[in-house]
Amino acid sequence: MSNKGKFYMTTAIAYTSGKPHIGNTYEIVLADAIARYKRAEGYDVYFQTGTDEHGQKIEEKANKAGITPKEFVDGVAGEVKRIWDLMNTSYDNFVRTTDTDHEKQVQKIFKKLYDKGDIYKGAYEGLYCTPCESFWTESQLVDGKCPDCGREVQPAKEEAYFFKMSKYADRLIEHINSHPEFIQPVSRKNEMMNNFLLPGLQDLCVSRTSFKWGIPVDFDDKHVVYVWLDALTNYITKIGYDTDGNSSELFNKNWPADLHLIGKDIIRFHTIYWPIFLMALDLPLPKQVFGHPWLLQGGDKMSKSKGNVIYADDMVDLFGVDATRYFVLHEMPFENDGVITWELVVERFNSDLANILGNLVNRTVSMSNKYFGGFVKSTGAAEEVDADLKAVAAGARDKVAEKMANLRVADAISEVFNVFRRCNKYIDETEPWVLAKDEAKSDRLAEVLYNLAEAITIGASLLESFLPETAEKIVAQLGTSVRAFDDLDKFGLYESGTKVVEKPEILFARLDVKEIMPKVEAIREAQKAEFEAEQRALGELPEETEGEAGIDIEPKEEITYDDFMKMQFQVGEIIACEAVEKSKKLLCSQVKIGSQVKQIVSGIRKYYTPEEMVGKKVMVLVNLKPARLAGVLSEGMLLCAEDAEGNLALMTPEKTMPSGAEIC
Repeated sequence: MSNKGKFYMTTAIAYTSGKPHIGNTYEIVLADAIARYKRAEGYDVYFQTGTDEHGQKIEEKANKAGITPKEFVDGVAGEVKRIWDLMNTSYDNFVRTTDTDHEKQVQKIFKKLYDKGDIYKGAYEGLYCTPCESFWTESQLVDGKCPDCGREVQPAKEEAYFFKMSKYADRLIEHINSHPEFIQPVSRKNEMMNNFLLPGLQDLCVSRTSFKWGIPVDFDDKHVVYVWLDALTNYITKIGYDTDGNSSELFNKNWPADLHLIGKDIIRFHTIYWPIFLMALDLPLPKQVFGHPWLLQGGDKMSKSKGNVIYADDMVDLFGVDATRYFVLHEMPFENDGVITWELVVERFNSDLANILGNLVNRTVSMSNKYFGGFVKSTGAAEEVDADLKAVAAGARDKVAEKMANLRVADAISEVFNVFRRCNKYIDETEPWVLAKDEAKSDRLAEVLYNLAEAITIGASLLESFLPETAEKIVAQLGTSVRAFDDLDKFGLYESGTKVVEKPEILFARLDVKEIMPKVEAIREAQKAEFEAEQRALGELPEETEGEAGIDIEPKEEITYDDFMKMQFQVGEIIACEAVEKSKKLLCSQVKIGSQVKQIVSGIRKYYTPEEMVGKKVMVLVNLKPARLAGVLSEGMLLCAEDAEGNLALMTPEKTMPSGAEIC
């Protein structure tokens, strides 16, 4: 294996306010796939993750739970680590911002920046979002709420220390312009430049006095260090950075980071605040910050309050670790948000893992046992049809490498599965069961099975970064081992005469969605009960909606039952959606209704983005006469509810219903 040097990568550290859901877990699995792949390529990888444990939100949650903040974060950090380990992630260091070595270095960093004049004492008055630990001005709010999370903000005024952000703004702008790879994807870079840097940076509040759960400013103990200065510095403190100049060999070897992998919602902190902190410390900037998109539940952001949270351990219970890894890695686009539903997981499990991969391995091993007693031999009885299989298998490594170099992980997995698809096609082309009927074609049959074993070995070796346990199972069944990355562009290295296992293991047994969904309902009910118990303990049960003031509307003319029966209502699933160019109000959705797909134009652009629409199950008036809206054909109507202010909400089934189900 070639030695390509060091590769230091980090995830964002998980905030210890609660159990991470599958959207949070996606990041650690994505990071693990990149880390494993880089190791296979020959890099000396150091992969760091962990938990962010200070802040007002933590202090408030701990107080309501009747425990100390440290007890609270100990519990949540343990849960985060359990899930990271459950997902078979190969991190080298799990950090906690309550670690003593980190806290001491943060205090020293704060003092250094204060002595340098980059931090000064003042007073802050603004609008504060507790969940985001962020101050905002009135002009930055969206509909009067936090622009990051959409929650309520509260007026706040307090003495604080500030960092002189504007001092380094021009230098950061120049760096971003001269290093186009620094912020990825490009859309994130444009957002940071146009919305924050170019309009001018305000000085940043870097301490708080209104709560105590934070790292104390050691020369002014009324203050605790603002959470972002505390959290971001973990990337250097936990590999041995020392403000006094006594940094460790680990730090000197690995800094600057090669990759910070984070969610798009915290890109501002990592591409503006963090680089400026590093400039002030006279440290080089990380080479790349990648802001990945979100994984949305049925087109909506996951939250406990919405009752739509999917957790990794529940998925693992139903599908297994590698199937869960496969889904989140394969279904997440490079730049746009991905969608997860339980039904979609089952569909991908059956189509990709059970059919394309699992069935292929099982057939190949079974035929080798049936026809040759389990021995796989190359006889040289080649035919023209073999050439394309060999080219696809031997060419996959470089295609995967190209995708991974640009962090297009989903595309890289697709390239690996193209090898398995080609193997299945090769079986159909060569028809081994037909060859087996003619003893004169025994050598040809042996060569076909050898080619399959070799191609599958190459595919499994490439798959190891993404589905490590599955890759190991595949090569074990073929009587071999995962092949070195440098040799994956060569076809024919599978040792002739190798014996496969006698009884192949079913890698992925097909699932019946009708059997899975009752289990999903049980999970949802258990989550609901747990959430309500938690809220009751904290005194935060939602207000009862009984007795809520309703809305009276102008009654329409009565209709008969026969009139109603003329209308056909069905459940539809939105599979694609885009804005109508000629209108500021309209969205054009492709709605799957049973086996049909109808195009429906709706005036709901103010209330939903196209990305939010995709994956939703909606109620559709199917037999409405087609009409053109803004020049676009509409073949039905999506049903919505409207409140007194004119706000719209799509009507969706209370329980999971299949596309096409009749509404009656």
